[in-house]
Amino acid sequence: MIRSTTGWCAILLFPAILFAQSSPNLSEEALLAKARQIHEQVVTIDTHDDISFDFATPKDDPGTADNPRQVTLPKMRAGGLDVGFFIVYVGQGERTLQGYEFAYQQAIKKFDAIHRMTQQYADQIELAYSPDDVLRIHRSGKLVACIGIENGWPIGRDLNKLKEFYDRGGRYITLSHNGHNDICDSSNPFPGEPEAEHNGVSEFGKQVIAEMNRLGIMVDISHISKKSQLDAMALSKAPVIASHSGVWSVNRNPRNMEDEVLLALKKNGGVIQCVALAEFVKSRPVPPERQEALNALREEFGLPKGRGGMRRAMQSLSDEQIAKFRARMQEIDSRYPLAPVTVKDFVNHIDYAVKLIGIDHVGISSDFDGGGGVQGWNNASETLNVTVELVRRGYSEEDIAKLWGGNLLRVWREVERTAKSLQ
Repeated sequence: MIRSTTGWCAILLFPAILFAQSSPNLSEEALLAKARQIHEQVVTIDTHDDISFDFATPKDDPGTADNPRQVTLPKMRAGGLDVGFFIVYVGQGERTLQGYEFAYQQAIKKFDAIHRMTQQYADQIELAYSPDDVLRIHRSGKLVACIGIENGWPIGRDLNKLKEFYDRGGRYITLSHNGHNDICDSSNPFPGEPEAEHNGVSEFGKQVIAEMNRLGIMVDISHISKKSQLDAMALSKAPVIASHSGVWSVNRNPRNMEDEVLLALKKNGGVIQCVALAEFVKSRPVPPERQEALNALREEFGLPKGRGGMRRAMQSLSDEQIAKFRARMQEIDSRYPLAPVTVKDFVNHIDYAVKLIGIDHVGISSDFDGGGGVQGWNNASETLNVTVELVRRGYSEEDIAKLWGGNLLRVWREVERTAKSLQ
């Protein structure tokens, strides 16, 4: 595939601090040229890109050049991002009949939005239902859309929903999100919840994983507790993925994966998609003035001051309130900035994971439009910068091809093979 060169110049003008440690064997110009050549050859897959409920409408049109979201079709083209897993995310709520129905309806809205995008821009992007689809569409010159589901709450207690979501294109499910659900315990319980409700994967969760294996849906262990992660890998008959997680030994965030879990992931045959979300990549001290401003802002909007429950509370705000909140957050970021988190910091997670569990079990994700914040890869147009840092550290083209999508496709194919054996 020949990519458009639109946007390459902007990418390569990223501040030189990122490229300060040049390879002793390559000039800076040669290093960038090599990275660009590799980037154009490999299939680049980002396994986690959030969307809004207005996605693919005039309010949030991913095909326009002026849309400020982190992932748009023009930004994917400019940065050489070939494949995006667009996410059906529904934040955890009440586990009642009414709550399950609400979550289901919210999920359907996002499924519809992703399909709407591929219909509106059928000449530019196509939905993939299999690894073969991914490669076929890529060879055609189009961008590729895949669908991931973040949080198992929308299936309620109805296993039949899994088949429906599969038929709509869902190819992985993050078993839980912030807050426990009926499937398993979360790594971030809500305030007032016990640290563990099920002590890992529940009895119902065991049925969910078995049905996902039967259908060919990848089991995603991001967001779930350590015990839930270990349980899920022991229960699944196919390799699992962590669609957007960091490494705990690099940054001790509860969302990141401990060495014990990573080693189990290697044994399972799965892959961790290292995530470029600043909070997960690197811990930074928060200036007192910034914390005071954040507390005041959260109080104004009726949001909890602590980290837990924040996204859940945000769901009660109107679109106008959310826009105002984000604008105010930008003001706070400008007045009281945190120390930068760079692509170099992000690739430290990849390095650690590769050294611990091997090149075949590590991939790349962004959590764009649900996070981000990494200087140098803060939207899809800057994707080349990741490959530049990988080349700088000595990764070969074969290594980079595995990191950018080969490992994910391998797991996906194994999940398909497992499903066929269980039919």
